[in-house]
Amino acid sequence: MTPPAATPEAKAATAQTGTATGSSAASASAPPAPEKGPRLRLNAVNNSDQPVVANTSNVHLAPGMAYLDFGFIEPGMLAALPRMAQQGGKMPEEISGKLAVRVVMGFDGLAQLQQQLTRMMGELAKAAKRQEGDKS
Repeated sequence: MTPPAATPEAKAATAQTGTATGSSAASASAPPAPEKGPRLRLNAVNNSDQPVVANTSNVHLAPGMAYLDFGFIEPGMLAALPRMAQQGGKMPEEISGKLAVRVVMGFDGLAQLQQQLTRMMGELAKAAKRQEGDKS
């Protein structure tokens, strides 16, 4: 499955986190995040550069590490759940999906990921506010 095209705001936020490929492309309106040491460039191995589509995630903690499970649930099933709830239908006890990828990280890597996600979400929120301001 091919992922949807990223918005310019998402591309800018990704570039600022330095997580994609260490690209230096950044939004002209947003200053780049402060650098703390050398830039990181990750080189693809085998098919690791191919995107994995996920629409759900779950985190499990273990001693000294965290398991991040990214999965895929059919969009039709996700859309049907609110309809079922509104109509008073019986909700399924379990929803089956496919595990797309499992990533295991130490707590230091998990903390770094949290910082990058927080920064990216802040940039996306700023971009959304700018778009709302442009519409009015």
